[in-house]
Amino acid sequence: MKGIETLKEWVGALTELGLMLLALAIVLALLVGSNMPFFGAVTSNIMSWVKDLGSNGLVGLISIGLILWLFSNRKLA
Repeated sequence: MKGIETLKEWVGALTELGLMLLALAIVLALLVGSNMPFFGAVTSNIMSWVKDLGSNGLVGLISIGLILWLFSNRKLA
């Protein structure tokens, strides 16, 4: 069970790091523009992703709800 707890901590830390990098990329894209070498066109990718989910009606709404649930600040076990 110790290995599973360690794995959960690693996955949680990597997810948190990814979300921080995403937030940084959004802020940099708004300040600098979309031509950033490392982050690329983050804002346009997010906008097209939201547009695709929005055009799918109920399935898109369920997907957004599931994604928000996955990334909410909840304790795992």
